[in-house]
Amino acid sequence: MTREIRKETAGTPLWVEELDLELKKMAEKLTSKLLGWQGSAFTVTPEEKGFSGEGKATRAIQAAIDAAAEAGGGTVLLKNGDYVSGTLDFRSGVRLEIGRDARLLASPDLADYPDRVARRRTVMDTNMAMNQSLLFAEGCSNICLCGDGVIDGQGTLFHGDETTGSTPGRPFLIRVIDCSDVTVTGITLKDSACWMENYLNCDRLLIDGIRVENQANFNNDGIDIDGCRDVIVRNCIVHSGDDGLCFKGCAQTECTRVLVENCELLSSCNALKIGTDTQGSFTKFLVRNCRLGGIREGMRHIKPLGADSGISWEMVDGGCVDGIWVTDCTIDHARSPFFMRMDKRGRVMPGQEKPGIGELKRIVFEHIRGSENGPRGSYFLGIPEKSIEQVYLHDIRLSQLGTAQLPPTEEAYGELYGVYPDAHMLQDVGTGDAPAYGLWAKYVNGLVLSDYRVEPQGDECRPEFVLQTGVEGRILL
Repeated sequence: MTREIRKETAGTPLWVEELDLELKKMAEKLTSKLLGWQGSAFTVTPEEKGFSGEGKATRAIQAAIDAAAEAGGGTVLLKNGDYVSGTLDFRSGVRLEIGRDARLLASPDLADYPDRVARRRTVMDTNMAMNQSLLFAEGCSNICLCGDGVIDGQGTLFHGDETTGSTPGRPFLIRVIDCSDVTVTGITLKDSACWMENYLNCDRLLIDGIRVENQANFNNDGIDIDGCRDVIVRNCIVHSGDDGLCFKGCAQTECTRVLVENCELLSSCNALKIGTDTQGSFTKFLVRNCRLGGIREGMRHIKPLGADSGISWEMVDGGCVDGIWVTDCTIDHARSPFFMRMDKRGRVMPGQEKPGIGELKRIVFEHIRGSENGPRGSYFLGIPEKSIEQVYLHDIRLSQLGTAQLPPTEEAYGELYGVYPDAHMLQDVGTGDAPAYGLWAKYVNGLVLSDYRVEPQGDECRPEFVLQTGVEGRILL
Protein backbone atom coordinates (compact mmCIF):
# COMPACT_ATOMS: atom_id res chain seq x y z
CA MET A 1 0.00 0.00 0.00
CA THR A 2 1.36 3.39 -0.98
CA ARG A 3 0.10 6.54 0.68
CA GLU A 4 1.07 10.12 -0.03
CA ILE A 5 4.21 12.10 0.72
CA ARG A 6 3.66 15.80 0.03
CA LYS A 7 6.33 18.50 -0.31
CA GLU A 8 5.15 21.80 1.13
CA THR A 9 6.07 24.66 3.47
CA ALA A 10 3.42 24.26 6.19
CA GLY A 11 4.24 24.89 9.86
CA THR A 12 4.73 22.71 12.91
CA PRO A 13 1.95 20.16 13.60
CA LEU A 14 -0.32 21.14 16.49
CA TRP A 15 0.42 17.93 18.42
CA VAL A 16 4.13 18.85 18.42
CA GLU A 17 3.43 22.28 19.96
CA GLU A 18 1.23 20.71 22.63
CA LEU A 19 3.82 18.04 23.48
CA ASP A 20 6.58 20.66 23.69
CA LEU A 21 4.67 22.61 26.33
CA GLU A 22 3.75 19.47 28.27
CA LEU A 23 7.33 18.17 28.45
CA LYS A 24 8.88 21.50 29.42
CA LYS A 25 6.48 21.76 32.34
CA MET A 26 7.28 18.18 33.30
CA ALA A 27 11.04 18.88 33.29
CA GLU A 28 10.61 21.92 35.53
CA LYS A 29 8.52 19.95 38.00
CA LEU A 30 10.94 17.00 38.07
CA THR A 31 13.92 19.29 38.64
CA SER A 32 12.26 20.94 41.63
CA LYS A 33 11.01 17.63 43.01
CA LEU A 34 13.99 15.24 42.82
CA LEU A 35 16.53 16.66 45.28
CA GLY A 36 18.43 13.54 46.30
CA TRP A 37 18.92 11.56 49.48
CA GLN A 38 17.63 13.02 52.74
CA GLY A 39 19.06 11.49 55.91
CA SER A 40 20.72 11.95 59.26
CA ALA A 41 24.38 12.64 59.98
CA PHE A 42 24.84 9.18 61.52
CA THR A 43 27.89 7.51 59.94
CA VAL A 44 29.34 4.02 60.41
CA THR A 45 32.26 2.23 58.75
CA PRO A 46 32.98 -1.44 58.07
CA GLU A 47 36.04 -1.10 60.29
CA GLU A 48 33.74 -0.37 63.23
CA LYS A 49 32.02 -3.67 62.47
CA GLY A 50 35.16 -5.75 62.51
CA PHE A 51 36.77 -5.36 59.08
CA SER A 52 40.55 -5.43 59.43
CA GLY A 53 41.46 -4.66 55.82
CA GLU A 54 42.18 -8.31 55.03
CA GLY A 55 39.90 -10.87 53.36
CA LYS A 56 36.31 -10.25 52.34
CA ALA A 57 34.41 -7.30 53.76
CA THR A 58 30.88 -8.57 53.01
CA ARG A 59 29.80 -9.26 56.59
CA ALA A 60 31.26 -6.05 57.97
CA ILE A 61 29.71 -3.85 55.28
CA GLN A 62 26.35 -5.56 55.70
CA ALA A 63 26.54 -5.10 59.47
CA ALA A 64 27.23 -1.42 58.94
CA ILE A 65 24.24 -1.13 56.57
CA ASP A 66 22.01 -2.84 59.14
CA ALA A 67 23.30 -0.58 61.91
CA ALA A 68 22.57 2.56 59.88
CA ALA A 69 19.05 1.33 59.19
CA GLU A 70 18.48 0.52 62.87
CA ALA A 71 19.61 4.04 63.76
CA GLY A 72 16.84 5.43 61.58
CA GLY A 73 19.08 5.97 58.57
CA GLY A 74 22.57 7.22 57.89
CA THR A 75 25.75 6.76 55.90
CA VAL A 76 27.92 3.68 55.52
CA LEU A 77 31.35 5.03 54.58
CA LEU A 78 34.05 3.04 52.80
CA LYS A 79 37.11 5.26 52.99
CA ASN A 80 40.33 3.25 53.15
CA GLY A 81 41.61 1.10 50.28
CA ASP A 82 39.89 -1.93 48.79
CA TYR A 83 36.82 -3.75 50.09
CA VAL A 84 36.12 -7.11 48.41
CA SER A 85 32.51 -8.14 48.82
CA GLY A 86 29.72 -10.40 47.70
CA THR A 87 26.03 -9.45 47.67
CA LEU A 88 25.03 -6.53 49.90
CA ASP A 89 21.38 -5.82 50.76
CA PHE A 90 20.31 -2.18 51.03
CA ARG A 91 17.99 -1.01 53.79
CA SER A 92 15.66 2.01 53.81
CA GLY A 93 17.25 5.30 54.79
CA VAL A 94 20.81 4.15 54.07
CA ARG A 95 23.43 5.91 51.99
CA LEU A 96 26.46 3.88 50.87
CA GLU A 97 29.37 6.21 50.17
CA ILE A 98 32.58 5.07 48.49
CA GLY A 99 35.30 7.58 49.41
CA ARG A 100 37.84 9.00 46.99
CA ASP A 101 40.56 6.65 48.24
CA ALA A 102 38.37 3.54 48.35
CA ARG A 103 37.17 0.84 45.98
CA LEU A 104 34.34 -1.64 46.43
CA LEU A 105 35.42 -4.74 44.49
CA ALA A 106 33.03 -7.51 43.48
CA SER A 107 34.19 -10.89 44.72
CA PRO A 108 35.38 -13.24 41.95
CA ASP A 109 33.73 -16.16 43.79
CA LEU A 110 30.23 -16.86 42.43
CA ALA A 111 29.29 -18.48 45.76
CA ASP A 112 29.29 -14.98 47.24
CA TYR A 113 26.20 -14.06 45.18
CA PRO A 114 23.17 -15.96 46.51
CA ASP A 115 20.02 -15.57 44.42
CA ARG A 116 17.79 -12.64 45.26
CA VAL A 117 14.54 -13.64 43.57
CA ALA A 118 12.10 -10.75 43.43
CA ARG A 119 9.02 -11.13 45.61
CA ARG A 120 6.91 -9.74 42.76
CA ARG A 121 7.71 -11.76 39.68
CA THR A 122 8.45 -9.97 36.42
CA VAL A 123 9.21 -10.77 32.80
CA MET A 124 12.90 -10.37 33.62
CA ASP A 125 13.37 -13.00 36.31
CA THR A 126 10.88 -15.48 34.80
CA ASN A 127 12.40 -15.35 31.32
CA MET A 128 16.01 -14.39 31.92
CA ALA A 129 16.90 -15.69 35.40
CA MET A 130 18.68 -12.48 36.36
CA ASN A 131 18.80 -12.93 40.14
CA GLN A 132 22.35 -12.13 41.23
CA SER A 133 24.04 -8.81 41.93
CA LEU A 134 26.65 -7.10 44.06
CA LEU A 135 24.20 -4.50 45.40
CA PHE A 136 20.53 -5.41 45.88
CA ALA A 137 17.56 -3.39 47.10
CA GLU A 138 13.91 -4.41 47.15
CA GLY A 139 11.04 -2.48 48.67
CA CYS A 140 13.34 0.18 50.13
CA SER A 141 12.81 3.93 50.39
CA ASN A 142 15.26 6.85 50.56
CA ILE A 143 18.43 5.01 49.56
CA CYS A 144 21.60 6.38 48.02
CA LEU A 145 24.82 5.21 46.39
CA CYS A 146 27.43 7.95 46.10
CA GLY A 147 31.04 9.00 46.50
CA ASP A 148 34.18 9.91 44.61
CA GLY A 149 35.46 6.33 44.65
CA VAL A 150 34.98 3.29 42.41
CA ILE A 151 32.80 0.19 42.38
CA ASP A 152 34.46 -2.45 40.22
CA GLY A 153 32.54 -5.57 39.18
CA GLN A 154 35.79 -7.23 38.06
CA GLY A 155 33.96 -8.72 35.10
CA THR A 156 35.91 -10.43 32.35
CA LEU A 157 35.27 -12.28 29.12
CA PHE A 158 35.31 -15.51 31.14
CA HIS A 159 31.91 -14.58 32.60
CA GLY A 160 30.03 -15.81 29.53
CA ASP A 161 29.14 -15.37 25.88
CA GLU A 162 26.89 -12.75 24.34
CA THR A 163 23.20 -13.65 24.60
CA THR A 164 19.69 -12.26 24.24
CA GLY A 165 18.46 -14.71 26.89
CA SER A 166 19.35 -15.63 30.45
CA THR A 167 22.71 -14.86 32.04
CA PRO A 168 23.17 -17.28 34.96
CA GLY A 169 26.42 -16.94 36.85
CA ARG A 170 26.92 -13.35 35.72
CA PRO A 171 25.97 -10.97 38.55
CA PHE A 172 24.77 -7.44 37.83
CA LEU A 173 26.51 -4.72 39.75
CA ILE A 174 23.26 -3.07 40.93
CA ARG A 175 19.64 -4.32 41.10
CA VAL A 176 17.02 -2.01 42.62
CA ILE A 177 13.43 -3.31 42.61
CA ASP A 178 10.15 -1.77 43.83
CA CYS A 179 11.91 1.10 45.63
CA SER A 180 11.20 4.81 46.05
CA ASP A 181 13.41 7.87 46.36
CA VAL A 182 16.56 6.34 44.93
CA THR A 183 19.68 8.48 44.39
CA VAL A 184 22.90 7.46 42.62
CA THR A 185 25.40 10.27 42.34
CA GLY A 186 29.07 10.96 41.72
CA ILE A 187 30.25 7.36 41.73
CA THR A 188 32.38 5.57 39.10
CA LEU A 189 31.12 2.12 38.09
CA LYS A 190 33.16 -0.25 35.98
CA ASP A 191 33.36 -3.75 34.54
CA SER A 192 30.26 -5.63 35.58
CA ALA A 193 30.01 -9.32 34.70
CA CYS A 194 26.74 -8.43 32.93
CA TRP A 195 24.47 -5.37 33.09
CA MET A 196 25.79 -2.58 35.27
CA GLU A 197 22.58 -1.13 36.76
CA ASN A 198 18.95 -2.22 36.74
CA TYR A 199 16.21 -0.08 38.32
CA LEU A 200 12.82 -1.78 38.12
CA ASN A 201 9.43 -0.36 39.14
CA CYS A 202 10.85 2.51 41.17
CA ASP A 203 9.41 5.92 42.01
CA ARG A 204 11.56 9.04 42.05
CA LEU A 205 14.91 7.93 40.66
CA LEU A 206 17.78 10.42 40.40
CA ILE A 207 21.01 9.41 38.65
CA ASP A 208 23.39 12.37 38.57
CA GLY A 209 27.03 12.81 37.68
CA ILE A 210 28.08 9.16 37.55
CA ARG A 211 30.65 7.59 35.25
CA VAL A 212 30.09 4.11 33.82
CA GLU A 213 32.81 2.11 32.05
CA ASN A 214 31.29 -1.26 31.16
CA GLN A 215 33.20 -2.88 28.34
CA ALA A 216 34.89 -5.92 29.84
CA ASN A 217 32.36 -8.48 28.63
CA PHE A 218 29.33 -8.96 26.41
CA ASN A 219 25.84 -7.85 27.55
CA ASN A 220 27.55 -4.93 29.27
CA ASP A 221 24.66 -2.42 29.44
CA GLY A 222 25.36 0.90 31.12
CA ILE A 223 22.05 1.92 32.74
CA ASP A 224 18.76 -0.01 32.49
CA ILE A 225 15.58 1.68 33.77
CA ASP A 226 12.49 -0.52 33.77
CA GLY A 227 8.95 0.68 34.51
CA CYS A 228 10.00 3.64 36.71
CA ARG A 229 8.20 6.92 37.33
CA ASP A 230 9.67 10.40 37.88
CA VAL A 231 13.22 9.87 36.65
CA ILE A 232 16.16 12.18 36.05
CA VAL A 233 19.41 11.00 34.42
CA ARG A 234 21.79 13.93 34.08
CA ASN A 235 25.48 14.85 33.83
CA CYS A 236 26.44 11.19 33.33
CA ILE A 237 29.17 9.64 31.20
CA VAL A 238 28.38 6.11 30.01
CA HIS A 239 30.71 4.04 27.82
CA SER A 240 29.24 0.58 27.34
CA GLY A 241 29.75 -2.54 25.31
CA ASP A 242 25.99 -3.04 25.02
CA ASP A 243 23.10 -0.57 25.37
CA GLY A 244 24.18 2.71 26.95
CA LEU A 245 20.96 4.02 28.52
CA CYS A 246 18.09 1.61 28.02
CA PHE A 247 14.43 1.81 29.09
CA LYS A 248 12.57 -1.48 29.44
CA GLY A 249 9.09 -2.78 30.30
CA CYS A 250 9.72 -6.08 32.10
CA ALA A 251 8.04 -4.69 35.21
CA GLN A 252 4.83 -4.40 33.13
CA THR A 253 4.22 -1.00 34.73
CA GLU A 254 4.29 2.57 33.45
CA CYS A 255 7.62 4.27 32.73
CA THR A 256 6.77 7.96 32.67
CA ARG A 257 7.96 11.48 33.41
CA VAL A 258 11.59 10.99 32.41
CA LEU A 259 14.23 13.68 31.90
CA VAL A 260 17.64 12.83 30.40
CA GLU A 261 20.01 15.76 30.03
CA ASN A 262 23.68 16.70 29.65
CA CYS A 263 24.88 13.12 29.26
CA GLU A 264 27.48 11.38 27.12
CA LEU A 265 26.19 7.96 26.04
CA LEU A 266 28.62 6.01 23.84
CA SER A 267 28.02 2.37 23.03
CA SER A 268 29.03 -0.56 20.87
CA CYS A 269 25.32 -1.35 20.55
CA ASN A 270 22.55 1.26 21.04
CA ALA A 271 23.48 4.50 22.76
CA LEU A 272 19.90 5.36 23.79
CA LYS A 273 17.09 2.84 23.58
CA ILE A 274 13.56 1.84 24.48
CA GLY A 275 13.30 -1.95 24.27
CA THR A 276 13.55 -4.64 23.40
CA ASP A 277 11.25 -5.64 26.29
CA THR A 278 8.29 -3.29 25.93
CA GLN A 279 5.47 -4.87 27.93
CA GLY A 280 4.59 -1.63 29.76
CA SER A 281 4.04 1.96 28.66
CA PHE A 282 6.67 4.65 28.01
CA THR A 283 5.28 8.17 28.12
CA LYS A 284 6.50 11.74 28.62
CA PHE A 285 10.25 11.47 27.90
CA LEU A 286 12.45 14.51 27.28
CA VAL A 287 16.07 13.99 26.20
CA ARG A 288 18.17 17.12 25.71
CA ASN A 289 21.77 18.28 25.36
CA CYS A 290 23.28 14.82 25.06
CA ARG A 291 26.18 13.38 23.12
CA LEU A 292 25.17 10.04 21.61
CA GLY A 293 26.86 7.49 19.41
CA GLY A 294 29.53 4.87 19.14
CA ILE A 295 32.71 3.75 20.81
CA ARG A 296 35.59 5.10 18.78
CA GLU A 297 39.32 4.61 18.25
CA GLY A 298 41.36 4.76 21.45
CA MET A 299 38.51 3.69 23.75
CA ARG A 300 38.15 0.30 25.43
CA HIS A 301 36.02 -2.15 23.47
CA ILE A 302 35.58 -5.84 22.67
CA LYS A 303 33.03 -5.31 19.90
CA PRO A 304 33.68 -3.44 16.62
CA LEU A 305 34.03 0.32 16.84
CA GLY A 306 30.93 2.44 16.39
CA ALA A 307 27.37 2.01 17.62
CA ASP A 308 24.62 -0.09 16.13
CA SER A 309 22.30 2.89 16.58
CA GLY A 310 22.31 6.34 18.10
CA ILE A 311 18.65 6.19 19.13
CA SER A 312 16.35 3.15 18.99
CA TRP A 313 12.67 3.29 19.92
CA GLU A 314 11.10 -0.17 19.76
CA MET A 315 7.64 -1.55 20.52
CA VAL A 316 7.30 -5.29 20.14
CA ASP A 317 5.61 -6.62 23.31
CA GLY A 318 2.21 -4.95 23.38
CA GLY A 319 2.91 -1.78 25.36
CA CYS A 320 2.75 1.87 24.34
CA VAL A 321 5.44 4.43 23.47
CA ASP A 322 3.84 7.89 23.41
CA GLY A 323 5.29 11.38 23.72
CA ILE A 324 9.09 11.04 23.34
CA TRP A 325 11.17 14.13 22.47
CA VAL A 326 14.92 14.31 21.70
CA THR A 327 16.45 17.75 21.16
CA ASP A 328 19.82 19.52 20.95
CA CYS A 329 21.88 16.33 20.71
CA THR A 330 24.72 14.99 18.61
CA ILE A 331 24.91 11.50 17.08
CA ASP A 332 28.31 10.36 15.81
CA HIS A 333 29.78 7.00 14.80
CA ALA A 334 26.40 5.21 14.61
CA ARG A 335 25.62 2.81 11.79
CA SER A 336 21.95 3.85 12.09
CA PRO A 337 21.50 7.28 13.71
CA PHE A 338 17.73 6.71 14.14
CA PHE A 339 15.83 3.42 14.32
CA MET A 340 12.20 2.62 15.15
CA ARG A 341 10.42 -0.72 14.98
CA MET A 342 6.92 -2.08 15.54
CA ASP A 343 6.39 -5.85 15.74
CA LYS A 344 4.22 -8.42 17.51
CA ARG A 345 6.68 -10.57 19.47
CA GLY A 346 4.58 -10.36 22.64
CA ARG A 347 7.04 -11.71 25.24
CA VAL A 348 5.39 -11.91 28.67
CA MET A 349 5.69 -14.05 31.81
CA PRO A 350 5.01 -17.78 31.44
CA GLY A 351 1.28 -18.43 31.62
CA GLN A 352 0.27 -14.91 30.62
CA GLU A 353 -1.79 -14.41 27.50
CA LYS A 354 0.11 -12.94 24.58
CA PRO A 355 -0.81 -9.24 24.25
CA GLY A 356 -2.06 -7.46 21.18
CA ILE A 357 0.11 -5.16 19.08
CA GLY A 358 1.30 -2.06 20.92
CA GLU A 359 1.57 1.59 19.95
CA LEU A 360 4.49 3.78 18.89
CA LYS A 361 3.43 7.39 18.42
CA ARG A 362 4.14 11.09 18.99
CA ILE A 363 7.89 11.00 18.44
CA VAL A 364 10.03 14.13 17.94
CA PHE A 365 13.70 14.46 16.94
CA GLU A 366 14.92 18.06 16.53
CA HIS A 367 18.11 20.15 16.46
CA ILE A 368 20.39 17.16 15.99
CA ARG A 369 23.85 17.13 14.43
CA GLY A 370 26.12 14.22 13.63
CA SER A 371 29.10 12.99 11.65
CA GLU A 372 30.90 9.79 10.66
CA ASN A 373 27.70 7.77 10.77
CA GLY A 374 26.47 4.95 8.57
CA PRO A 375 26.52 3.56 6.09
CA ARG A 376 23.45 1.52 7.04
CA GLY A 377 21.26 4.59 7.47
CA SER A 378 18.18 5.39 9.53
CA TYR A 379 14.96 3.47 9.15
CA PHE A 380 11.48 3.25 10.71
CA LEU A 381 9.51 0.03 10.23
CA GLY A 382 5.90 -0.43 11.21
CA ILE A 383 3.93 -3.47 10.07
CA PRO A 384 0.79 -3.80 7.93
CA GLU A 385 -1.30 -4.47 11.04
CA LYS A 386 -0.11 -1.36 12.87
CA SER A 387 1.61 1.81 11.71
CA ILE A 388 3.97 4.00 13.66
CA GLU A 389 2.05 7.25 14.21
CA GLN A 390 2.96 10.95 14.30
CA VAL A 391 6.72 11.31 13.82
CA TYR A 392 8.34 14.75 13.45
CA LEU A 393 11.99 15.33 12.51
CA HIS A 394 13.16 18.95 12.39
CA ASP A 395 16.50 20.69 11.87
CA ILE A 396 18.56 17.53 11.42
CA ARG A 397 22.07 17.60 9.92
CA LEU A 398 23.89 14.28 9.65
CA SER A 399 26.78 13.00 7.59
CA GLN A 400 27.38 9.33 6.97
CA LEU A 401 29.40 6.99 4.81
CA GLY A 402 27.93 6.14 1.43
CA THR A 403 27.05 2.75 -0.03
CA ALA A 404 28.57 1.88 -3.39
CA GLN A 405 26.60 -1.35 -3.88
CA LEU A 406 22.84 -0.97 -4.31
CA PRO A 407 20.91 -2.85 -1.58
CA PRO A 408 17.83 -4.93 -2.42
CA THR A 409 14.56 -3.19 -3.21
CA GLU A 410 12.10 -2.43 -0.42
CA GLU A 411 9.90 -5.33 -1.50
CA ALA A 412 12.75 -7.81 -1.09
CA TYR A 413 12.92 -7.25 2.67
CA GLY A 414 9.39 -8.43 3.44
CA GLU A 415 7.95 -7.51 6.83
CA LEU A 416 10.83 -8.99 8.89
CA TYR A 417 8.46 -10.53 11.44
CA GLY A 418 10.30 -12.17 14.33
CA VAL A 419 13.76 -10.84 13.46
CA TYR A 420 15.42 -9.52 16.63
CA PRO A 421 14.28 -5.86 16.74
CA ASP A 422 17.49 -3.89 16.77
CA ALA A 423 19.02 -1.74 14.06
CA HIS A 424 21.30 -4.61 13.04
CA MET A 425 18.25 -6.59 11.89
CA LEU A 426 19.07 -5.86 8.25
CA GLN A 427 22.45 -7.51 8.75
CA ASP A 428 20.70 -10.41 10.50
CA VAL A 429 18.74 -11.12 7.31
CA GLY A 430 21.84 -10.65 5.19
CA THR A 431 21.01 -7.41 3.35
CA GLY A 432 23.25 -4.98 5.21
CA ASP A 433 22.19 -1.42 4.45
CA ALA A 434 18.81 0.29 4.17
CA PRO A 435 17.48 1.03 0.65
CA ALA A 436 17.75 4.82 1.25
CA TYR A 437 20.60 6.89 2.64
CA GLY A 438 18.47 9.63 4.18
CA LEU A 439 15.54 7.67 5.59
CA TRP A 440 13.65 4.48 4.83
CA ALA A 441 10.17 4.46 6.34
CA LYS A 442 7.51 1.79 6.01
CA TYR A 443 4.03 1.87 7.57
CA VAL A 444 4.41 5.27 9.21
CA ASN A 445 1.36 7.51 9.42
CA GLY A 446 1.88 11.24 10.01
CA LEU A 447 5.60 11.45 9.17
CA VAL A 448 6.90 15.02 8.88
CA LEU A 449 10.45 15.79 7.72
CA SER A 450 11.23 19.46 8.29
CA ASP A 451 14.68 20.71 7.30
CA TYR A 452 16.05 17.15 7.47
CA ARG A 453 19.39 16.68 5.72
CA VAL A 454 21.75 13.70 5.45
CA GLU A 455 25.01 14.22 3.58
CA PRO A 456 26.61 11.03 2.17
CA GLN A 457 30.39 10.83 2.28
CA GLY A 458 32.00 9.05 -0.66
CA ASP A 459 30.13 6.96 -3.22
CA GLU A 460 26.38 6.68 -2.70
CA CYS A 461 24.07 4.88 -5.11
CA ARG A 462 20.84 4.90 -3.08
CA PRO A 463 18.02 7.44 -3.21
CA GLU A 464 17.72 9.96 -0.38
CA PHE A 465 14.33 8.66 0.75
CA VAL A 466 12.27 5.50 0.34
CA LEU A 467 8.87 6.51 1.70
CA GLN A 468 6.49 4.38 -0.32
CA THR A 469 4.84 1.48 1.45
CA GLY A 470 2.20 2.52 3.96
CA VAL A 471 3.66 6.00 4.53
CA GLU A 472 1.61 9.18 4.79
CA GLY A 473 3.35 12.42 5.55
CA ARG A 474 4.99 15.66 4.48
CA ILE A 475 8.44 16.89 3.55
CA LEU A 476 8.67 20.55 4.61
CA LEU A 477 10.99 22.54 2.39
